[in-house]
Amino acid sequence: MKKVLLAINFIIISSQLSAQKIINRDPQIEAIVNQVSSDSLKAYIDKLVSFGTRSTLSTTTDNKQGIGAARRWVLSKFQEFARQSDGRMTAYIDTWTLQPDGKRVDKTIEIGNVMATLKGTDPTDNRIFIVSGHIDSRVTDVMNREADAPGANDDGSGTVAVIELARVMAKSKFPATIVFVTVSGEEQGLLGANHLAEKAVAESWNIEGVLNNDIMGSNHSNETNIIDNTRLRVFSEGLPAFEMDKKVGAIRQYGVENDGKARQLARYVKEVGERYVDNLEVVMIYRNDRFLRGGDHTPFVNRGFAAVRLSEMNENFLRQHQDLRVEKGIEIGDHARYMDFEYLRKNTAINAATLANLAKSPSMPEDVILDVRGLGNSTSLRWKASKTGKVKGYYVLMRETAMPYWQKKFFTTDVKITLPYSKDNYFFAVQAVSEDGNESLPVLPRVGLRNAGE
Repeated sequence: MKKVLLAINFIIISSQLSAQKIINRDPQIEAIVNQVSSDSLKAYIDKLVSFGTRSTLSTTTDNKQGIGAARRWVLSKFQEFARQSDGRMTAYIDTWTLQPDGKRVDKTIEIGNVMATLKGTDPTDNRIFIVSGHIDSRVTDVMNREADAPGANDDGSGTVAVIELARVMAKSKFPATIVFVTVSGEEQGLLGANHLAEKAVAESWNIEGVLNNDIMGSNHSNETNIIDNTRLRVFSEGLPAFEMDKKVGAIRQYGVENDGKARQLARYVKEVGERYVDNLEVVMIYRNDRFLRGGDHTPFVNRGFAAVRLSEMNENFLRQHQDLRVEKGIEIGDHARYMDFEYLRKNTAINAATLANLAKSPSMPEDVILDVRGLGNSTSLRWKASKTGKVKGYYVLMRETAMPYWQKKFFTTDVKITLPYSKDNYFFAVQAVSEDGNESLPVLPRVGLRNAGE
């Protein structure tokens, strides 16, 4: 009879306070998180707002106004941080020409995504993790390229989060590669994100996770006076948008409609983010995005990548897509003075912790299989070792089928395990763990039989 492994390492508790008592923090990641500065974020926002408008349709040649000047300033910041990276970080603007589309582009324009790539130190590790925010802004009429559009929160907040992440992470070494990008054209139809996602597919980038930050720096809605800077939403799709027709049969049979790549990444953001950032709860939202709106993670989701959107808990719609004006004594418009920079610091730090933990982790275990031969009240899994990284062992994750988060983790140094829990009653996954305790993304098993002769 097979030996049953009961190496229970810890139980994940959704309460942030309880989790912090039992989970250790990686000192390197904790140091990165502690460097995120609300003062830096505010200074970046003030500079972005100074460009007047950052409409994708605005001037690209003026040195002080418009989208072109804003992109060149972000590039200068990336290049400044790159000088501290010992050559690991490179920065450039990925530009292309866009023709009128009869929708939200009415003239030929130069469009560009500002990119900073922090190259991984392991030459055998081709994993890429992307963090993004959109640099463009707008007023009520999306075609108005002349009026002031501060775009402080939408999406200056996401843009400056990316800039600050590049600053605090440039000096660090990670086995995997991190790409920091401020995309253009979000307000005109996710143009920059679509371009980047198409490029990733064409060039076969091994993207394992995309964190898109959009509208994340305000602490209250326009419909309530309640101020709340203790919660951050992460939107994720449960079903795979990519090649859904090929996967629907297995999803229905095994009940894994809540376990797509994006949903696994969202769970990871919650667990790791709350591990490192105090007084902030990551709230999982079980949909790809908000009603009537869209975000730059979606082009990646649609192409099969794990991508999520991070947004403030309570949006203020008087600060989004609005002409600057005063109505009935109420100022309307996306000004920096209505932002909460301590809240933005915490939300940026969630990104820092997640990216660092992912980039330090080994690659995911390969070919994870759940044995379903025969009836019984135990569960056997097996897998192949991670291809890259220094692996200390593996966590086998377990949760009840109606639970949103992983409840238990079992540690093993083997590549197989048998647990005294029924495969009919729980979901399982496997993640690799580095020598420093950094976990890869979880891998759900496929269903299979035991190896011959086992």
